[in-house]
Amino acid sequence: MNAFAGTRVEPPRASTACAHCGALCADGARFCCAGCEGAHALIRGLGLDRFYARLEGHAPKPDPDAPRHDLAARARRDGDVMAVDLMVGGITCAACCWLIEQVLAREPDITWARVALSTRRLTIRWRGAAARANEFGARIAALGFAVAPFDPSCLAAGDEAEAKRLLRAMGIAAFASMNVMLVSVAVWVGHATGDMGPATRDLMHWLAALIALPAVAVAGMPFFRPAFAALRAGRASLDLPISLGVLATSAMSLSETVRGGDYAYFDSAVMLVFLLLVGRYLDRRARGRAREAAARLMTLNRAPVGVLDEAGIAHPRAPEEVRPGERVLVAPGERIGVDGVVVSGRTTLDESLLTGETLPRPASPGDAVHAGTLNRDAALVVEARACGADTLLAAIVRLMERAEQSRSRFVALADRVSRWYTPVVHVLAIGTFLAWWGAFDVVWQQALVHAVAVLIITCPCALGIAVPAVQVAAAGALMRRGVLVTSGTAFERLAQADVAVLDKTGTLTRGRPVLQPGAWTADDLRAAAALAAASRHPLARALAAAAPE
Repeated sequence: MNAFAGTRVEPPRASTACAHCGALCADGARFCCAGCEGAHALIRGLGLDRFYARLEGHAPKPDPDAPRHDLAARARRDGDVMAVDLMVGGITCAACCWLIEQVLAREPDITWARVALSTRRLTIRWRGAAARANEFGARIAALGFAVAPFDPSCLAAGDEAEAKRLLRAMGIAAFASMNVMLVSVAVWVGHATGDMGPATRDLMHWLAALIALPAVAVAGMPFFRPAFAALRAGRASLDLPISLGVLATSAMSLSETVRGGDYAYFDSAVMLVFLLLVGRYLDRRARGRAREAAARLMTLNRAPVGVLDEAGIAHPRAPEEVRPGERVLVAPGERIGVDGVVVSGRTTLDESLLTGETLPRPASPGDAVHAGTLNRDAALVVEARACGADTLLAAIVRLMERAEQSRSRFVALADRVSRWYTPVVHVLAIGTFLAWWGAFDVVWQQALVHAVAVLIITCPCALGIAVPAVQVAAAGALMRRGVLVTSGTAFERLAQADVAVLDKTGTLTRGRPVLQPGAWTADDLRAAAALAAASRHPLARALAAAAPE
């Protein structure tokens, strides 16, 4: 007797993607875990469903075991409100920033909340007790984002991981491209000379398929994942025509290989992936350099400062923990960590970061000094007047973040155009296929080649990548040269300017004086260089550099 008689066996249900994070769910469930279900319910409850349509990729998955930080301890008084700076992990695109800002905007006590995409820094200002910072952090963590006190030294970790993934994908695509090209050249020569038989040609096509298809599947993931997420959300994506072109070329080539056709285009598919990865990596590098410029500014006053006690003994303390009225010891060669007034000591200060002037400024008791300024010659005692986020250096960083968040007229135009550009391209590709297949009466394989060419040639990378990349790279390059761009429309307005008025020589010069030719001998230069060798003054360094070996 069958032991299972009378038992109904349920067929296995197909796995589905989690409605929040995109992970696979078993048994037809809509969410992969309770955390994703709660995050989705929170977003829908606040009427922010548009987040999923704007998202590039997948939403972050809530982690119940994530470490909890005492954010209230990092809150500070900012005028008549409290403020805190947080590092938010899991941000992948502008949609994540939009979601966080919209969720916090619905909190009645919050007066201001902004996320800087380049630095993943969230600044919140609110009316109420400092303890509320923990509530706001929990609110963001419930969406799936990791929340911690802001630390500029951690900015490069995520960028390095993404760069390594792109480099790995580029290496795979480059290796496959070179080998598939060798096979393809043999096939092309065989076609041209007529010396290659069908059996040899088919063998070459299968060799190319074995190399190209796994490479496309792995190296193309930076394009396939966002394209799939866009399709799942029912919206157009800049990666969609790229993915369709690569996949259509690969599928057509595999079909030709199976049926023993004369032509296969595996080399085109894998080479396209490689070239697009090179472009994406260069774009990532350009944006990374702009982020590094902001990160370097933020780390200038992160070093501990020596706070003097009543006995005159210096105790190391973080700059943001210094209180106005306390006295700070600044050794020669150190950067001042607070805004304040010199109490004792005489020295020269390098303020080129703040003022643009390259010549050192003398400082004596009673003079005002600012955080980020380099103390050159002698020790100083400075009485703190502003610390942490209240310093002039912190205000400059906020200007940089505001410039990164503001969008130029051309970037805004690119965003608007890209919404309808991709669907139009798809319609053109379908029309091209139907026209060649029906009106011109060619085989469907050749018609598909023309349709794929439309997808590739009309790739909207110039709209979605090149325009903002140029803006970000230019701002980063100017920042490294001491020019701070504080508006997203600055470049357009600069292009329309007819007259440039400059307020000081420091705006024009690079801060590296060079000795001009004159009536002196090599021995004179050696003697002058010997006198100037121990000095840090720019003119002394110019003399030392001009001396013959």
